[in-house]
Amino acid sequence: MGELTTFPVSYKVEGKRIVIVGGGDEALNKVRLAVKTTATVVIVSGHIEVDFSGFPVTVLARPFEASDLDNAALVFVADHGPDGDAAKAAARARGLPLNVVDVPHECDFYTPSIIDRAPITIAVSSEGDAPVLARLIRARIEQVISPNLGALARLAGSMRDKVGALLPGPRARRYYEELVTSPEVEVEVLRGQGTAAAEAVLARHAALGETAGVVWLIGAGPGSEDLLTLRAQRLLQEADVIVHDALVPAAVVEMGRRDAERISVGKQKGHHSFTQAEINALIVRLGKAGKRVARLKSGDPMVFGRAGEEIEALNKHGVAFHIVPGVTAALAAAADTATPVTLRKISTGFVLATAHGANSEELQHWASLASAGLTLALYMGKSIAAETSARLIAEGAAATIPVGLVVKAGRKDRVLYRGSLGDLASGQVELEDGPAIIFVGEAIAHGDWSDAIRLARNEFKVA
Repeated sequence: MGELTTFPVSYKVEGKRIVIVGGGDEALNKVRLAVKTTATVVIVSGHIEVDFSGFPVTVLARPFEASDLDNAALVFVADHGPDGDAAKAAARARGLPLNVVDVPHECDFYTPSIIDRAPITIAVSSEGDAPVLARLIRARIEQVISPNLGALARLAGSMRDKVGALLPGPRARRYYEELVTSPEVEVEVLRGQGTAAAEAVLARHAALGETAGVVWLIGAGPGSEDLLTLRAQRLLQEADVIVHDALVPAAVVEMGRRDAERISVGKQKGHHSFTQAEINALIVRLGKAGKRVARLKSGDPMVFGRAGEEIEALNKHGVAFHIVPGVTAALAAAADTATPVTLRKISTGFVLATAHGANSEELQHWASLASAGLTLALYMGKSIAAETSARLIAEGAAATIPVGLVVKAGRKDRVLYRGSLGDLASGQVELEDGPAIIFVGEAIAHGDWSDAIRLARNEFKVA
């Protein structure tokens, strides 16, 4: 995700002037935008070429004068002649924000594509690079948002004092969330009964008192933010606190509310900032304090995510919880390589296992499963991949069984490796850094591993 070169703000213009220098179509386009505000809009040009009579503006049909910028908030220059040059110099001398139409490098600010639901404004800006794209994005947003947003916003604003007197902090926020998302309230607003509906919702929230906290164990997927589920995204917007692991992408964490507290409890190999016991205690404490907690885990919380221990702690202390599944890394790896982990007449099953701590009995069982045609997906085994492969062979698995590795599954920078169990056992290839899934089984040969790095010269043929 790139860095912004501008900071998006809403700029106050009430009681001020917006000055537009120019009399052609470019000036007219800026007029259409400026008159949506409460500012006085002034057009200055010695060459008025278009009809501004249908707009509430002041037209000065003469050359620009420096005094035209008195009490100005913003200056638009849509004239590329002497008047434009004079206006640019005068605006800069006064330190006024300046927009030079179609000359991005001379602009102090850009005009976004605006969705107007006053007092709600949604602005889409491309920092001057792609205004057509910004306009198309605005059109898509227009299709999905209610035309009544402005009325709901005004209703919420009218309730501010009453809500502040009755509902503290998080309870007030929950009231507003219900108020502005309730279809029933929106209907009453259209009927002219919005205030009564808002007060009824307020009375109900006040009567509820302090609400119990809840912990959502949320699967964040393998590392690509667009693999997050819609439910997970919605709950991130409702959470008061986001407790996240190290492997959860920053872009996913940033999907939470801006004012939500963020706590990193990252656990990576050799670097544990929090023990599991400390994480358990933390989410219990937050839940008992009435917080809505998003416990973000990489992949799926129920697959090697130690969710069982957290659920046990929450149950023990009477804290409510819900589980939100995510895309586990093995399924993302299968998608990355178009590998059918179950395949008719080839693989009748799919086994998820962790290579760390596997004993001889487990390895013997895995070897039998792989030899019988099932597909193994081994997690957290990259550092011991060669050792695990050699032990599987020693337990009876054929050295020729196809093997595929996906490092950083589901991400744009994922890396693939292909070969056989014997190739992997040799330990001759240095693997890329990052979490890895090791697939073992005949079904692997039926995936698309054409971009994979070879573990050895002789490996399975890509179907």
